[in-house]
Amino acid sequence: MELGNCRSIGRFCLKGFLGTQAGFGADINLVIQIAMGASLIAGTILARAKRYAAHGACQAAVLLLNLALIFSVMWPSFQLQVLPRLPRHFTRRYYGLATVHGVLGGVAELLGLYILLVAGTDILPQAWRFRRWKLWMRVELALWLSVLVTGIGTYLIWYAIIP
Repeated sequence: MELGNCRSIGRFCLKGFLGTQAGFGADINLVIQIAMGASLIAGTILARAKRYAAHGACQAAVLLLNLALIFSVMWPSFQLQVLPRLPRHFTRRYYGLATVHGVLGGVAELLGLYILLVAGTDILPQAWRFRRWKLWMRVELALWLSVLVTGIGTYLIWYAIIP
């Protein structure tokens, strides 16, 4: 049960720690997402240093952690708070920015999973693989950073700024 910025589980109250109306889950998700964004940039630096194994491990870890956060934190919030009201209220920033964030995030996650399959496995046939690695990695990083920015914006609109 959610009460303001306190989520009750039994007798325990899990308040947020960032000083907004968000609960603990939203706050910890935001902090982890920012840390993951920094990790993706660190992974890019590893690739430039030609440390490809470390680069791949770093990027794959972020991708898979994000997948868990999508299903445990972000999708349930979107499903409860946005989807039921979306058709009539898309132009309101509360719903519109969250929707843009969700769509961009879904595309970024799917592209990341595709890159992981191409780079880390032999599952896909050669015809389905790309050859311009740097281009696709840069597209993914730019997409991911735009998702991070829209996610921070969504957090601020939902929990920190009075609508």
